[in-house]
Amino acid sequence: MNPNTIAKSAPKNNSTLKITGAEAIIRCLLEEGVDLIYGYPGGAIMPVYDELYKFQDQIQHVLTRHEQGATHAAQGYARTSGRVGVAVATSGPGATNLVTGIADAQIDSTPMVCITGQVPSHLLGSDAFQETDIIGISTPVTKWNYQITRAEEIPSILAKAFYIARSGRPGPVLIDITKDAQFSEMEFSYQQCIGVRSYTAIPETDPKTIEAAAAIINAAKKPLIVWGQGVILGKAEEAFKAFVEKSGIPAAWTILGASALATDHPQNFGMVGMHGNYAPNLLTNECDVLVAIGMRFDDRVTGDLNTYAKQAQVIHLEIDPAEVNKNVMADVAVMGDCKQTLTALTEKVEAKTYPDWEAEFRRLWAIETEKVITPDTQPTKAGLTMGETIVAINKHSKGDAVIVTDVGQHQMVACRYAEFNLSKSNITSGGLGTMGFALPAALGAKMGAPDRQVVAVIGDGGYQMTIQELGTIFQTQAAVKIVVLNNEFLGMVRQWQQLFFDKRYASTEMVNPDFVKIAEGFHIRAKKVDKREDLDAAVGEMMAHDGPYFLEVRVEKEDNVFPMIPSGASVSDIRLS
Repeated sequence: MNPNTIAKSAPKNNSTLKITGAEAIIRCLLEEGVDLIYGYPGGAIMPVYDELYKFQDQIQHVLTRHEQGATHAAQGYARTSGRVGVAVATSGPGATNLVTGIADAQIDSTPMVCITGQVPSHLLGSDAFQETDIIGISTPVTKWNYQITRAEEIPSILAKAFYIARSGRPGPVLIDITKDAQFSEMEFSYQQCIGVRSYTAIPETDPKTIEAAAAIINAAKKPLIVWGQGVILGKAEEAFKAFVEKSGIPAAWTILGASALATDHPQNFGMVGMHGNYAPNLLTNECDVLVAIGMRFDDRVTGDLNTYAKQAQVIHLEIDPAEVNKNVMADVAVMGDCKQTLTALTEKVEAKTYPDWEAEFRRLWAIETEKVITPDTQPTKAGLTMGETIVAINKHSKGDAVIVTDVGQHQMVACRYAEFNLSKSNITSGGLGTMGFALPAALGAKMGAPDRQVVAVIGDGGYQMTIQELGTIFQTQAAVKIVVLNNEFLGMVRQWQQLFFDKRYASTEMVNPDFVKIAEGFHIRAKKVDKREDLDAAVGEMMAHDGPYFLEVRVEKEDNVFPMIPSGASVSDIRLS
């Protein structure tokens, strides 16, 4: 987006106040309703922190132990609260340490505003101490970015930043502010942004596409719904449920769409994708109509595009025109906010059921249950499994917890077996697959939903990438429950090495520290479990504890996650072993 585009503003607040740019930044945050930010101070952002000290009764600042942790915490906060997450860092390495979290937020459509300090404007381009071109670095992974060099720009640019971050398909915005702009004085007034020329947040819906989609659905014999996170981002859960129930169509979800429809809903047939459920994956290539809602046909969902749903008419409900016909061609594309488009479509579709088609889903589900689900969740072998651990968490959370996962085998197992009764319950790194995401994201998720239990399920590899955020959890006393499923391997890579590289376990076996002692060093109550008979009581104790709690579960070293679609294979090639 061109930074020089004109922003539309709400009615002007004519009152002005002469303040520094640094104070203006804080006042802009307050005008946007921000009361919680994550960050790490440094020289180029120090004027902002000096002003923040004066406003600490209005804005809580959480000092993470690494700037990457600040972005992941802001993501977790945004994903559970539905608000814009805010992360703050200094110039140079502080700014570059934000990039992984920004990229994660971009591909997973998470609204976030990152504010970075920068060297004084007269030093730009001189390779000054801790100068980096964060605008150039972050351009590919932000929805918008901009560098402020004059204090007078601060109110209008930050207003635009928050509008762009939260509107339409959400995403991260980075605003870089030179140190002299923070020190300079300005006349402050604030107007919230309500639109930007050349930027259409929500495309207009063509009524003819609603009619066309309804006609195709009404004529279908074997339709399938695949929904994604767009349902949650669009606050369309109730509209989606109404559409599913009236249409009678079996439905399945992408990893980020989980929890938009309750796990136990009779038309919820599980997860699609590489480690998704057997029935919806196989039947994607047998359905006659595929209704895609708020999802982007990621390669982990589609497998080989040359064989994906070629027999089906495809209806795609989407807010971002760039996602339509990008990977899978749509016969009908319904553009717009899915809360509105689903409501309109529900009015047009006929109330139907598909007993024979649903029976096929249930037949395939029974096969998966016998060959995979029961052995995973009710094992008879000696070693503990990841699946039975998730079942124990379900028992004590009653399916109402927010489950935050990292990336790897534990992520797939948790998404497959966790019970989600409430929306915004599955917080994970989907598109970027960022190891180290879960621990700081769980902190943010808990602060975004303080009345809900938040359980971080993490592998021993990803856990050690951001383990320092235990310090942030200790300092804030956020009551995060941390479960590390320790198999002493980089488990997902090891699984691929076993299946596709003749068991050449190159650089995947982990020699781990004493995780319990580390947690106790941060004054977090901790326990280790390696026997089945102790698992249930340990999970119960963790869930009942008032504060943060760490539980290490020693699971089998060489267990695999199935079903599995080999990389690049057809969804029809899904393996159960």
